[in-house]
Amino acid sequence: MASAPSRDGSAGSRIATRLRDEILSGAYAPGTRIRQEDVAEQFGASRLPVREALRILESDGLVTLVANTGAWVSHLSLAECEEMYQIRERIEPLLLRYSLPQLSPETLGRLQELADEMQAGTDVETFLRLDREFHLLSYSGAVTSILGETVHRLWNSTQHYRRAFTTLIGPDAGRAVHYEHQLLIGALRRGDSEEAERMLGGHIRRTRLELSKHPALFAQ
Repeated sequence: MASAPSRDGSAGSRIATRLRDEILSGAYAPGTRIRQEDVAEQFGASRLPVREALRILESDGLVTLVANTGAWVSHLSLAECEEMYQIRERIEPLLLRYSLPQLSPETLGRLQELADEMQAGTDVETFLRLDREFHLLSYSGAVTSILGETVHRLWNSTQHYRRAFTTLIGPDAGRAVHYEHQLLIGALRRGDSEEAERMLGGHIRRTRLELSKHPALFAQ
């Protein structure tokens, strides 16, 4: 049985962190091949830590490894993306329910700051960074064995398509996103888990339905 990739301070972990940031920022498009020799040259490393980094990224849902062939940035079909979003609609509200009782006033305050920053801004990449921080922070109170890691993986796998969605939506749809964020914070402040789950499920569902209207986004 193969050993699990390490996530300590090794060279492989450091390379994985850099590559993860580049993939999530859109520097590597879905379907892009990642050549070990290029990465080794970029980081001044041998092939061994590069292979370790790629295994870490595979476990994150960001890279697809094909035996004896190579590594590619993971790509989703429209059907795969819809399935992932339907999974997210069902499990992220549960993770939020687990998290809510442990969210401190300071954390709720930071969520409000993030929502206000997103509402005031217009840059897509800034919005994506803040939106990711906002939602993952809202889940940060949950202590889980499987659920939290699964949600992170799904976020990673769908990042490119969230970027495409955010670029596509017009001002009216953008206002809806910000309105939903504010309503979600209100439910969290009241400790209303039922309303928070309902808001979050609808928030994710709206993105899924919008993406389904644009199958060209999934063509390689």
